Amino acid sequence: MEKLNEDQIHQHLEKVEGWDYYDDAIHTTFEFDNFMDAFSVMTRIALIAEKMEHHPDWHNTYATLEITLSTHDVNGLTEKDFKLAAAIEHIVGDE
Repeated sequence: MEKLNEDQIHQHLEKVEGWDYYDDAIHTTFEFDNFMDAFSVMTRIALIAEKMEHHPDWHNTYATLEITLSTHDVNGLTEKDFKLAAAIEHIVGDE
């Protein structure tokens, strides 16, 4: 997997709403009604991430879920990060 350059990153960012790019990663935060809704989404994300063999860095506090995606092997972003971001957006959109 090749590291994306700045132009490629910004092109991909146009396709995933609500994600910010800084510190060689993309970041987003989701707010849910309660802990169970947040945990349910985390479980669904975990299943997809495992299938993709690409796992998020995340932090959950009650109904808030913060997610950071990057590819540690290349010290930056790859196609995998944006594919997982799109999958996450789809999962959250289904809630």
